[in-house]
Amino acid sequence: MRRVKKKKATHPPIIYQPQGKPSAAKQPSLYAQAEYLLSAPSLKECPEDTGWEVAFAGRSNAGKSSALNCLTSARLARTSKTPGRTQLINFFSLDDQRRLVDLPGYGYAKVPEAMRRQWGEQLGRYILERQALRGFVLLMDIRHPLTDYDWQLIQVAHQRDLHLLVLLTKSDKLKRGPAKNQLLVVQQQLEAEGIPAQVALFSSLKSEGCAPVWRWLDQQLEVGASAEIASEAPLEASLESVPEDHDTADD
Repeated sequence: MRRVKKKKATHPPIIYQPQGKPSAAKQPSLYAQAEYLLSAPSLKECPEDTGWEVAFAGRSNAGKSSALNCLTSARLARTSKTPGRTQLINFFSLDDQRRLVDLPGYGYAKVPEAMRRQWGEQLGRYILERQALRGFVLLMDIRHPLTDYDWQLIQVAHQRDLHLLVLLTKSDKLKRGPAKNQLLVVQQQLEAEGIPAQVALFSSLKSEGCAPVWRWLDQQLEVGASAEIASEAPLEASLESVPEDHDTADD
């Protein structure tokens, strides 16, 4: 007897099939072209005080350099497992008038007290006297937010009336629920102190949270808009924090 072949079952065409995890947001060309400009040991060695700047600061293990690398070109800022070696204000140019500034880390440098006070004074002077400074990004490990050092920086930035963005880094270390709860706690503590700030989750490891930061940076750097630089009287203050390396330990 002749065997009859069975016809293969037909199925309706697949209209849409998920392609997995959505692709990361495309890096704007302005931040992709970031280049190292110079490192200054004090305010007087900084570039000419014109244009627009946004400064990044955080404890030495907050993942600051990793965040800068994630937001800009790869390896723009150096990362290290050995904090406490460099105490410089590092400038990266985006174009002729816009810069990102990597402030020395703080909290771990083992140096004489006199040198520590000197670093704190330079940081305080930069934040309060630099007229090009338009925004301030404070990075905190999501597992250890709002230390005494963080509050000192927050108060100095608030005194200058700078736009403040708090990034809770290493958000991948927590599950989504606890991470969102931590963000809410930080927001509430800042509001209780009368500090206007935006708070966001950020993960350099997973490249998550970049797009909102780019939008915020665009606003502070007035990308696409011309602006006059306001003339403000210099303020006097000293930041009693412990700056450390431009290299940032990410553990």
